[in-house]
Amino acid sequence: MREWERRFLYQQGGRDNVPKRSEIRFSSVILYSLILNAGAAFMWPLVTVYMHNYLHKSLTLAGMTILVMSVFMMIGNYLGGYLFDRWSPYKAAIISVVISMSAIIGLVFFHGWPMFSILLLFVGFGDGACMTLLNSYAASIKTRSTRAIFNVLYIGQNVGIVIGTLMVGFLLSHGVTIVFIVAAIFYFILLVITLIDFNVVVQRRAPGKKIQPGAPHETNVGSMILAICGVVLGVYLSYALWESVISVHMTNLHIPFENYSLLWTLNGLMIVFGQPFVNRIGEHFKLSMQTYIGVFIFAISFIGLIFAKQYYAFIIVMVVTTIGEMIGFPGIPAWIDSLSTPQQRGKFQGMYNLFMSFGRALGPLIGGVFLDFAPYGVLFSFAAGIIIVFLVILMILNHKRNRINQQFN
Repeated sequence: MREWERRFLYQQGGRDNVPKRSEIRFSSVILYSLILNAGAAFMWPLVTVYMHNYLHKSLTLAGMTILVMSVFMMIGNYLGGYLFDRWSPYKAAIISVVISMSAIIGLVFFHGWPMFSILLLFVGFGDGACMTLLNSYAASIKTRSTRAIFNVLYIGQNVGIVIGTLMVGFLLSHGVTIVFIVAAIFYFILLVITLIDFNVVVQRRAPGKKIQPGAPHETNVGSMILAICGVVLGVYLSYALWESVISVHMTNLHIPFENYSLLWTLNGLMIVFGQPFVNRIGEHFKLSMQTYIGVFIFAISFIGLIFAKQYYAFIIVMVVTTIGEMIGFPGIPAWIDSLSTPQQRGKFQGMYNLFMSFGRALGPLIGGVFLDFAPYGVLFSFAAGIIIVFLVILMILNHKRNRINQQFN
């Protein structure tokens, strides 16, 4: 039976004869990630350029808009996880996509000030919920390992970002209305995928297991989750510097902006072609060790930025940054899921996305504040330091947890 026939019968009342699938298709999750991140990538690079060059608003106002948009995304991150755990994941996914799509359609017709900024808040809210719901659905897949799921999901995410970023650069020369129309098409495709493939049975309860008297309750892992999220905060706070102040730093060194853009092309190509090989090597390590190594390499790369004065040096730093990113980033949501019970899956994936959004929101703000009082070297040292501090805290907590668990095994 074809998919559309199965859906039609289900909607017409054939529920007994046509049951829901037991889990979402892996291919649908990957396609959803690609389309969502391509659509989102239309908006993030556009905000500052459009507000400053087309609406003639200050960079400070553009930065505040991005900050408030990030706050709404964080609210969406949390609410998406809450609804996944407590309500209907399918309905929550549909509503989230509709909110983002409706706001984008509104931008086609109303992209002046202040409607542009107001509608962006709804885009951020809807995207935040979609991202958490996507991670939660992906983590519910039982036919593949969680590590493999999030590794491939990460590739799909970066392919989407590369597609969206390249397209918005080309389309903006034809007018901002065209950009919003194409973005709306992406979100419409996202809605179709959601309607067709996301109405599946989601496991909510973990099978019962015996716990020895006095043993630690394995579902009580709040401190570990917070420690991991602390690392996520530090990593994405620092990553946001690449997306904001480093472009200014490079142009101050008389390096053309086009060369800065090429660094992101290098980043995307390395991830798309290198991630599958990194994933194969990573299978031989624990998720914790994979995260430690990748995040440490990523942190050390910011020390390299202190001494980078020529373009070739920035290329080397970006290569090191991307290697750390490929090793450390994909395993983090998989590690969080390994600590979660099914009834906590949405909550903890929501926390992961919330801290990621919070880091991205804080990065440009902290970067601007630092550079008002200190040189770039101090900022880059701070970025490396805050990541390492959070990483050490995580390593200590995880070591204690493993030692306690060994006493009861």
